[in-house]
Amino acid sequence: QVQLVESGGALVQPGESLTLSCAASGFTFTTYSMSWLRQAPGKGLEWVSTISRVGGNRAYADSVKGRFTISRDTDKNTLYLQMNNLKPEDTAVYYCAKYKIPNLTCSGAGCNRPDKDYDAWGQGTQVTVSS
Repeated sequence: QVQLVESGGALVQPGESLTLSCAASGFTFTTYSMSWLRQAPGKGLEWVSTISRVGGNRAYADSVKGRFTISRDTDKNTLYLQMNNLKPEDTAVYYCAKYKIPNLTCSGAGCNRPDKDYDAWGQGTQVTVSS
């Protein structure tokens, strides 16, 4: 059974940093690209970042480029999102998600895929950026 469990969300002040984790189980972690998405209060789901199955390719939304870094530890089957210089507009519930199709890669804005391209989601972790 595929399971994704996020952790690391917190209340932080603008300019601070935070690292989110997503522990994956129930599938071969190195076979699938993984993404982070977020949903701010009253808004729709927004793609944040995607990393290829072994980490060679990474893509970011323009809103987080230069501030966020996605990574994965294939030994620990864990996905990470390092978030620096956080802004109030980064406040959202953050979700990790698994691509449905194995060995699928993407680049740049092409990684902003529709929800139907994912077949597993975590429960979400709340990030609040406020002074």
